[in-house]
Amino acid sequence: MKNTFQIVGLLLFSLFMSCNDSNFLDVKPYNILTVDETFSDAGTVNSVLADLYDRMPRYEDLDNDGSFCMWDNTMVSVAGDFWRVQFQDYDYGFYNADWYGTYAYIRDLNLFRERLTASTGLKEDDKVGFLAEGRFLLAWVYFDMTKRYGGVPLILESLTYDYSGDPTPLQYPRASEAQMYDYIIGQCDSISDILPNNPSEKSRATRGAALALEARAAIYAASIKKYSPLRTPTEICSPDKGEVGMTQSTRSANDYYTIALNAAKAIIQGGGYSLYNKKPDLEDNFASLFTDKNNNPEMILVRDYLLKYKTHGWTQQNQPYSQTEDLDGGWMNPALNLAQSFEKLDNTMAPFNVGDPNNPLLYDNPQDLFTGRDARFGGTLIYPGASFKGKQVDIWAGLRKPDGTIITGSIDNAFQTVDNVYMQVIGKDGPQDGREHATQTGFLVRKYLDPVIGSGTRGLRSDVWWVYFRYAEILMIAAEASYELGDNVSAANYINILRQRAGFTINLQPSDITFDRIVHENRVEFAFEDHYFWDMKRWRLAHVVWNGANISQAPDPANIEAPSTKIFGLWPYKVYNPGQTDDGKYCFIQKLPSVVTNAHNFRIGSYYARIDDGIIAQNPKLTKNPNQ
Repeated sequence: MKNTFQIVGLLLFSLFMSCNDSNFLDVKPYNILTVDETFSDAGTVNSVLADLYDRMPRYEDLDNDGSFCMWDNTMVSVAGDFWRVQFQDYDYGFYNADWYGTYAYIRDLNLFRERLTASTGLKEDDKVGFLAEGRFLLAWVYFDMTKRYGGVPLILESLTYDYSGDPTPLQYPRASEAQMYDYIIGQCDSISDILPNNPSEKSRATRGAALALEARAAIYAASIKKYSPLRTPTEICSPDKGEVGMTQSTRSANDYYTIALNAAKAIIQGGGYSLYNKKPDLEDNFASLFTDKNNNPEMILVRDYLLKYKTHGWTQQNQPYSQTEDLDGGWMNPALNLAQSFEKLDNTMAPFNVGDPNNPLLYDNPQDLFTGRDARFGGTLIYPGASFKGKQVDIWAGLRKPDGTIITGSIDNAFQTVDNVYMQVIGKDGPQDGREHATQTGFLVRKYLDPVIGSGTRGLRSDVWWVYFRYAEILMIAAEASYELGDNVSAANYINILRQRAGFTINLQPSDITFDRIVHENRVEFAFEDHYFWDMKRWRLAHVVWNGANISQAPDPANIEAPSTKIFGLWPYKVYNPGQTDDGKYCFIQKLPSVVTNAHNFRIGSYYARIDDGIIAQNPKLTKNPNQ
């Protein structure tokens, strides 16, 4: 080894000695750009922006099924994630952000703005547009932090340590929650007329995206301002200097509702966006709005993907196992709690009509139970008897004899000999207790599933986009704000537009619009889109619904405050009664999956995420969140 280093050293010495050009070591590298060069060319600035867009923080993620499964919408049929339905107490740290990583991102955004401002090589129009996009991203990341922590340090310049031994210039106190929302709203309002008014642009900031973020931030601020004092204790509403609870806001809840409504109406009246309505089958139409990238009028801002370059594993992991294109499938199992929240088309909310467990109702086909429901049901979930990629799924839990005896097996060994006849005794998608890839609840997820052949393979995966904002949310924000401001007529009009797409022919009347109706419509429209958890927080309903109660059946879908602390399933069985008229028909039994062992308990302190002690130790100007 010693000889090797000596030989290499001699070769390098002879190489350098043979170069007589005094500028040899000053040759400019061809693969590295200086800061000035980067920010003097629109093409390279776009490359920097692409990286910043790619780093936009979010909570739910198409490559992390577990992020969707903390509460009562769904569970993951993966052994390593069963703890999510076995764990009882969710404290105030489970949805923390990557604090250091997020502030590194904020620093990069501030540097982006500062370097753009100093640039002399860009056209002024390009510079103004790029600066507006940077401001949008900064507003987005502060919104992400605020909905988690309340007020956080609002840093609007890049900070550099001077190695003096004094870190205090780098230590910022927390702004109030009201200051954060006012900053986000103000930024969006001021850049909305700078950003391009281009509804065909889906993957970078536009006027529509800025107004959408303004509307969402304002509706959050309004909800917290109104409902925090009503539903949560004083210590959650007003600790210290207003870091949480909106107590320091000079604006009223109605002021924020008005801002939200005006921003939403600017999008609605501005044209360019509309609901996706391309397919006659309403369930397929709703599912397709998330997968159709061809002139999709509903999308306002998305996280886009591209085959061979940037893809995700949502379809690979969540495709029905009976038709898997690889080794995976069946991971996401939506709960009965969510499934029966989708109304009947006569505008009534009711559990599925399955009869008494000891004398269940019989159906010729499993899908018959689910007919006459809100089309968003079949566009969001795959239910027994439904189809995906043109093939019917195989969801049934076993054979049921007239005396209630169950004959079943494993999805890996679905055939057994029964009465000397070799037959299938369980669906290849389950349900099967505790078995990976088998549904635990009787349902699978459909939203975001890619219908393209090959999208379920590990080698190809999927390029279906993730939605940040879509037009349906703008209609719901307008409806909620109108209701809260006392205009039920407008609220009903906005909601009815959404419901008509879902197949409802009986419009809601102004008298039908209540707070409960607003909560319900948001849940069924935006399931698995990173809304539900934050909505329950902003309305201060989380501790009411996830209250640790040991419930024995799925909650009444008509009662938004009913405890919903465990994930229930609805298991279909095929009747086994040879020679009789009921043989081969289906019945359904409500089931608590065996892996669901505890009731979800949202602690009162969990309305605001924990700021870790290590973070506070490094910045003593920070204060702890309530009950931390």
